[in-house]
Amino acid sequence: MGIVDQLRAAGCVFAEDEAALLEDAATSPEHLEEMVAQRVEGLPLEHVVGWAEFCGQRIVVTKGVFVPRHRTELLVDLATELKPEIVVDLCCGSGAIGAVLQSRLPKATVYAADIDPVAVACARKNLTNVFEGDLFDALPTNIRGRIDVVVANVPYVPTDDIQFMPPEARDFEARVALDGGTDGLEILRQVARQAATWLRPGGHLMSETSARQAPSALGVLTSAGLNARLVTSEDATAVVGTLSA
Repeated sequence: MGIVDQLRAAGCVFAEDEAALLEDAATSPEHLEEMVAQRVEGLPLEHVVGWAEFCGQRIVVTKGVFVPRHRTELLVDLATELKPEIVVDLCCGSGAIGAVLQSRLPKATVYAADIDPVAVACARKNLTNVFEGDLFDALPTNIRGRIDVVVANVPYVPTDDIQFMPPEARDFEARVALDGGTDGLEILRQVARQAATWLRPGGHLMSETSARQAPSALGVLTSAGLNARLVTSEDATAVVGTLSA
């Protein structure tokens, strides 16, 4: 059975495109066979080939690390428009957001942080200034009160809903990158509560959410003392909170 047929039989919708990517990434016939087998077993394509395309850039993505979604490009665009001097990619995963912002904003200082050591190791392949720790606790204290933009792509899937996620995410991405607690907003609450002490006056906190959670997410930011607004695109929803100047 050919590669395309194997992938199609495994349920890969874009079997032809995936086959081409696997063939391009393979270093030998044996390597190709191994990668096809991994993909047939359900491993995300990005984990198999070791990278994901995000905002037109190739981002290293190692096994077990959250694969950057194209819908998250909305956050990158929002942050870029603000032209920050100091920006933080919180809950950074692979560091995709920070890497693209560093490319788009060469004069900015970009920091990234994640609690997962596997994600931190991966992010360090994509950008510098990556720190391991729990949310803001991971960051250098000398930027407290000076951050222009915090992009926090926090996990926002309610715990009981993880079982309904596609197997590629549910089985192969770290649960800490997916699980947002009972209502999916637990991590956002933690970030929002701390944001005021880390943002400069007039600074911004932005996070991806779902359309269903958006009203509650806005309430989380408002309760934390931020001026909150909703931003949507064709396939993405984000909340932005601004600290009063």
